[in-house]
Amino acid sequence: MDPSRHRERESGGDVLSDEELLLGLVNSAPTIEGRPTDDLEGAGGRDLARSWGGTGSARELAHLRRARHALQAMVRGDEGAAVGELTDILDGAVRTPHMTPNGVAWDLRVPDDRRLAVEAVLAWSTVITEFPDRLRACANEECTRFLVDHSRPGTAKWCSMAVCGNRMKARTHARRAKS
Repeated sequence: MDPSRHRERESGGDVLSDEELLLGLVNSAPTIEGRPTDDLEGAGGRDLARSWGGTGSARELAHLRRARHALQAMVRGDEGAAVGELTDILDGAVRTPHMTPNGVAWDLRVPDDRRLAVEAVLAWSTVITEFPDRLRACANEECTRFLVDHSRPGTAKWCSMAVCGNRMKARTHARRAKS
């Protein structure tokens, strides 16, 4: 088999899998206790890329960081340079359909070191199509994570109710108590 030819995740582009990859990538540079981190650096980054089905190569990690930065900008509404970056990431990628007993599945042809970055961009497109206006940055200004809002009214604000939600509610309560 041609090494540049890969079948997409077994689900064939399943929204949940797409969402998991997308959130995993855009949330891979969290700010922890006020310090920016990068989960795509070093041995941990190689392991993370491999857990997503990648090779963990230095080139792959560079492509993933580039895609992460551009996707984060798109979600935050700073489309300017991000559109060009995402266009470059997708350049030369080809998706070909084929039939399976479960319906249409897609083969993705792209060099190994770019495959995960391309899949993340395709995942972003799927998520924003399936859940319009539901992919957003956490409302906690100190947080750098993102979420896909699956609440019925579409009003979820925080990446985690247990962490950011509780912090924000505690701050609001403290402000009210002082007044």
